[in-house]
Amino acid sequence: MSVPNKILNQSGISLLVAATSLFSCSTKKDKQEGEKQPNIIFIMTDDHASNAISCYGSNLIQTPHIDRLAKEGIKFENTYAVNALSGPSRACILTGKFSHVNGFKDNQSGAFDGDQQTFPKILRENGYQTAMIGKWHLITEPQGFDYWCILSGQHEQGDYYTPDFIENGRHITEEGYVTDVITDKVINFIDNRENDKPFMIMYHQKAPHRNWMPAPRHLGVFNDTSFPEPDNLFDDYSHRGRAAKEQDMSIAHTLTLDWDLKLLTRQELLNDTTNRLYSVYKRMPEKVQQKWDSVYAGRIAEYKSGRLQGEELVRWKYQQYMRDYLATVLAVDDNIGRLLAYLEEKGELDNTIVFYTSDQGFFLGEHGWFDKRFIYEESQRMPLVIRYPKSIKAGSVSRALSMNVDFAPTFLDMAGIDIPEDMQGVSLKPVLANAGEIPPDWREAVYYHFYEYPGEHSVKRHYGIRTADFKLIHFYNDVDEWEMYDLKKDPKEMVNIFDNPEYNKERGELIQLLRNIQSVYKDESFKDNNI
Repeated sequence: MSVPNKILNQSGISLLVAATSLFSCSTKKDKQEGEKQPNIIFIMTDDHASNAISCYGSNLIQTPHIDRLAKEGIKFENTYAVNALSGPSRACILTGKFSHVNGFKDNQSGAFDGDQQTFPKILRENGYQTAMIGKWHLITEPQGFDYWCILSGQHEQGDYYTPDFIENGRHITEEGYVTDVITDKVINFIDNRENDKPFMIMYHQKAPHRNWMPAPRHLGVFNDTSFPEPDNLFDDYSHRGRAAKEQDMSIAHTLTLDWDLKLLTRQELLNDTTNRLYSVYKRMPEKVQQKWDSVYAGRIAEYKSGRLQGEELVRWKYQQYMRDYLATVLAVDDNIGRLLAYLEEKGELDNTIVFYTSDQGFFLGEHGWFDKRFIYEESQRMPLVIRYPKSIKAGSVSRALSMNVDFAPTFLDMAGIDIPEDMQGVSLKPVLANAGEIPPDWREAVYYHFYEYPGEHSVKRHYGIRTADFKLIHFYNDVDEWEMYDLKKDPKEMVNIFDNPEYNKERGELIQLLRNIQSVYKDESFKDNNI
């Protein structure tokens, strides 16, 4: 492995020069007369692991409509969150900047600064009609949108049933299942748009976020399915340090009996109105409650039998987790199919760039975990498929290292608008235009920094890089521990080789690359004596 003198060129690190004015570069590029700007629909789910999408090789579920986007467009194999947490990831996507620059580092320390530059503001200034519909999770009201309707309640997570929204500042409640309702609102916006303008919609689903409550039509759909277990479900972390051992996101110990596993009967729920599961249960129509009671009765009886112990109990919990999680994914895929059919009927499908991604990945039992936060592959890696037949060859696949800070410059570039110099991501358009081939001057590493500790799930603060072949991680704050993985030999990141003398050369090069990247991205907190 070698570290060239340049860290990035078209890869993005060289694009950190501060603009003299936030909007100084947000102007339309010269376009041929009559050339129409594309519509943009940015579909983002919450916590959707690549391993729960069939075009990524999942053996858990079929997602034919997401697969269609990949079949008729491009699939990115190596797209990564730069901070695998919902609010921070969304802030990075909006701004094209890392958390330490956009100011929203975690979900606990305040609100997103909506006054700063974002790609929707730039698109709107350049003739787009813009909308934000669904999960926002940034505390402040959205800016830069002609229309916005965001989930409220449950700490801005929203509810699966009879969800509450804030619509352009007005609180409303909608009947129905949240994944369907959000799609209804997207279609309604397109129906009532200004036809002389291109549109950009941020179409953000709540699903499949915890606590994984399926649509009525999907309740119990996997009750008789036994899902394959990851072979490291019982990882003992013997080759890792304190971070893996002290987390609180295990299937064995962290999943709650009521909220997560739904092991309360109707009578138990009605007798304890303070339980948070009661509050969401009461949002269901009576017929849905009846189906819910029937579907979960067998699960509750099996648990209360007392026969489940030890590893058998962990395996059982894994199955219940997967049954609910994957059932919520079915509604996501259904609604993507519904939206694509609607666009096709209206004659707008091929005029519209359709992105599909998640705000980060998610653990589906790997290492014994659920949730995200860690830099490990299942959490850091994001699905990304893009359909736009005017520019993207159908069936393209790319292994180009990309990050969620690249999305904003990509939207602008594809709309024919200059990218502000202070955006830290880079446009993926050169990759899209070349059937996924990696440009010769592309980045050789993606960067990651997680800040929320102490916090929910007790994942320690850490930063690191991922190259094509290696991952380097530094856990800091209350610890000072390094990890390094050979992704070619150990793709599941089971054996930490940081102290293995056989990798001395690669370790030294990776540390130098990490420091260079941190310096150029202006994340120099590692120089603080407290780290």
